[in-house]
Amino acid sequence: MKLKLSLAAAAVTATVVAMLVGTANAATLFADDFNDGNASGWSTSGGTWSVASGIYSQSGTSADAKAQAGSTSWTAQSVTARVRVNAFGTNSARAAGIVARAQSTSNFYALVLAPSSVLLRRGQTVLASASLNVVTGTFYSLTLTANGSALTGYVNGNQVVAANDSTFANGRTGFSATYANASFDDLVVTDTPGTPPTGSPSPSQSTSPPPSGNCNTSGSPTGFASVNAWGQNGTTGGAGGPKIEVDTASELLSAIGQSGPLQICVRGMITLAAGMYNVASDKTIVGIGADSGITGGGFNIGIAVDDAITSPPANAVKNVIIRNMVFRGASDDSINVQMFSHHVWLDHNDLAQGFDGLIDIKRGSSYVTVSWNHLHNHTKNMLLGHDDGAGAQDIGRLKVSYHHNWLDNTPQRNPRVRFGEPVHVYSNYFFHNTDVGVACQANAGCMVEGNYFENVEEPVSNHYAGPTGRCVARNNVFVGESGTPDCSGTVQEPSTYYSYTLDDPNTVKASVTAGSGTGKI
Repeated sequence: MKLKLSLAAAAVTATVVAMLVGTANAATLFADDFNDGNASGWSTSGGTWSVASGIYSQSGTSADAKAQAGSTSWTAQSVTARVRVNAFGTNSARAAGIVARAQSTSNFYALVLAPSSVLLRRGQTVLASASLNVVTGTFYSLTLTANGSALTGYVNGNQVVAANDSTFANGRTGFSATYANASFDDLVVTDTPGTPPTGSPSPSQSTSPPPSGNCNTSGSPTGFASVNAWGQNGTTGGAGGPKIEVDTASELLSAIGQSGPLQICVRGMITLAAGMYNVASDKTIVGIGADSGITGGGFNIGIAVDDAITSPPANAVKNVIIRNMVFRGASDDSINVQMFSHHVWLDHNDLAQGFDGLIDIKRGSSYVTVSWNHLHNHTKNMLLGHDDGAGAQDIGRLKVSYHHNWLDNTPQRNPRVRFGEPVHVYSNYFFHNTDVGVACQANAGCMVEGNYFENVEEPVSNHYAGPTGRCVARNNVFVGESGTPDCSGTVQEPSTYYSYTLDDPNTVKASVTAGSGTGKI
């Protein structure tokens, strides 16, 4: 049996952990995120199966294809995975999804996506269905629970189908791609299914136990988030406020929107509906342990301000800390800092596989530190400044420090910078960024120092696209197939704002890979 409890696999326990009552500590029977590049332990029938870029796919639309893994002795089980239909065939049975209690390639329960519906099947017999306009090329989070004769199916955290059937009492897990080209990722099987919570109390009335495990709300940033500016002396988040624990979407969203200082401990992966959710000022949001966070939605740090406004409003969001959180499958940005928000510290998070940016900072925001994060397997990584024409809002702002981050297989925007100065990029590990590392344009001033670049063809450039910027690259290490910096101009020294210690760049790869991401604070 293949059990690989990496962060990516644990991330997809979102539906299981967030939705199921009393099952946060359910035993994981099986997990596979395919990040090792293979499907060892899986057996297939029909179709053409392969692993690429950490995703298991079946190509072609002319076969009734199955892939199965695990033990036939499993009884009660909850199966969760991300499923994307790339193309449907013409056969009337075309669909793709997840499998539970598989006794053979024809005897199983399945929750599958068809062109206009989601189906709960026993083999090819439909037990229940619901209308759903399935968009090809889009990942959906599917969960199928089998508890006794009760079968329940969820899509993106919402229950959509249910049935009772006692034909199969036990069996393996797997994927079904029936006359469909489909991709699968982040499979997790636990041994205790359940039902979604109802009437969840607000954090002030929470019946959850006191925070336990690793919920470290102490600590302070270095870099721009530590600077005394704009009426805020450093970044303290929710320090001085109550400390609460949340483990459901309703509890989390209520907590992050409250006024006043609050320390929020997030337990388990919580599935949010698609969208961006506002975080109010004076908040600390910290995941418990290494495998807590959100999937499906993202955090927005910033009020709604018209783009014509060019000076910070009195009610701009400020003093926010987000640490030790896993972010997966965001429908927009995973974290968006905008509209003159300031004094924000994003630290020791694990971010991957969102729709747009993983961390975007824009529209006049400033005094932000992005540190010790693991950002990986995502194209549009980090944007700083959203538009070449936004100078009225951005000039003199967008002061951001990026240090000790692992930029891992993130092709571009590492970050892509407009207008900000100084933007301080130091002691980061850049790995296999196939388009560009740091792109500095639109008269931005980027200080890039003490970093380790491995297999980065264009590590630093102020001529990447659009109007040119200014950059200084010094004391960096370039190995493998890395190129050389394309830099010119002068940049303000970050040391005029704060003190910092530059690591020996030859040690950065080891220290960052060991210390970045979740479970390290």
